[in-house]
Amino acid sequence: MSNPFSRRRVPKVVGLAALTLTFLAVMPGLASAADSDVGLETQFIFNTFAFLVWGALIMWMAAGFTMLESGAVRTKNASMICLKNIGIYSIAGLAYFAVGYNLMYVDVSDYIGTFEIFYSTSADEISLLDGDEAALAAVIGNGYAVMSDWFFQMVFVATAASIVSGAIAERIKMWPFFIFTLVLTAFIYPVVGAWTWGGGWLAQEGFIDFAGSTIVHGTGGWAALAGVMVVGPRLGKFREDGSVKPTPPSNVLIFTLGVFILWLGWFAFNGGSQLALGTAADAVSMSNVLVNTNLSASAGVLAALAVSRPLLGRMDLFAGMNGAIAGLVAITAGPAITDHWWAVIIGAVGGLICTLATKLLERLKIDDVVGAIPAHLASGIWGTLAVTIAAGGRFHIQLLGVVAIGVFVFILSYVVWRVMDTLLGIRVSAQVERLGQDAGELGIESYPEFVLMPEED
Repeated sequence: MSNPFSRRRVPKVVGLAALTLTFLAVMPGLASAADSDVGLETQFIFNTFAFLVWGALIMWMAAGFTMLESGAVRTKNASMICLKNIGIYSIAGLAYFAVGYNLMYVDVSDYIGTFEIFYSTSADEISLLDGDEAALAAVIGNGYAVMSDWFFQMVFVATAASIVSGAIAERIKMWPFFIFTLVLTAFIYPVVGAWTWGGGWLAQEGFIDFAGSTIVHGTGGWAALAGVMVVGPRLGKFREDGSVKPTPPSNVLIFTLGVFILWLGWFAFNGGSQLALGTAADAVSMSNVLVNTNLSASAGVLAALAVSRPLLGRMDLFAGMNGAIAGLVAITAGPAITDHWWAVIIGAVGGLICTLATKLLERLKIDDVVGAIPAHLASGIWGTLAVTIAAGGRFHIQLLGVVAIGVFVFILSYVVWRVMDTLLGIRVSAQVERLGQDAGELGIESYPEFVLMPEED
């Protein structure tokens, strides 16, 4: 800023007095502008940091799914579960980078975004990294670093794909499953996301799903349901006399660890969906979200345990663990409520619905190894509709979103599974299924100190 007195000859004392008066007059404005710039840059830093840290914690949910699934399946299939889950995360990251994010968020029409390939750091951010300080205002004006948002959104699509893995475990071939994961993460999930979080037609109608009870968990659940219907139940799961062969978790310790990891990751899943941490209001809302998430999960556990004996004939550990997941899924659509006792009710009903749905699937002879469909789909539907109770949703719009997303995801997933089954065959041979996928497909065993014997039907 140039000095207004620099081109004038004035006595020294007068000049100093004038400069002092000018400084006193101008400084409040300069201080205000500087404070504003610092405030915006601080918000930018906190928002970006939140995206990155929450995203990294959500990524750790991949370990939770791996532990839950590998503990739930029989030991002869645990290695395949581990390979599938690291494959899911890798495929999801590449697919969402190549095309998924653009379809979901970039220039979204009513139904879909752009088919441009790849997503990258903004031009302003590149200029700033190259030393152009003039680009700073444009960068911080965005509110967060561009790729921090991409990273945070990417871990959500990986979560949706992980839901499918556990439901169809122990009999699905690896490569057909990876192909389906590619279709789900590159196209199916991004289209659902474009309709909702991307500002498409469901968002315009007023559909509310804060962190994805339907967008993430419902999508994964519908895709899983289509998969289990095409691949069929495991050998011997449903006997000719109508009874169901029990298949309890093979490793309760690992299974339980997986649930706790998912519970921890869910704080990031829901809390990070505040999408900002730059104001006091953001911090308060995020605190409420985390508390409600915890309350709902706790209520889901106890409700599932309470009804497991009359519904399942025993105090069921599996039901209690899935009750936690059901409570987490149920609150995910509207966790920012300030009447916290509603979170307890929503979670408890979610746990009840999950246990009922588990029993229903057995009656329908639908074999879901880890209970993903009851926990993620059934409880996700309930949670999405429950938004109308305390989180400001309209019932007919919430129901419209559940039905529209369900029809789209289920039909498209069913077609993809059927086409692959016709062309490639998606199920392992009976011999491999009896021996286990670890030895039959991978030539490795998770527990080599044990002699694994093929099971009879």
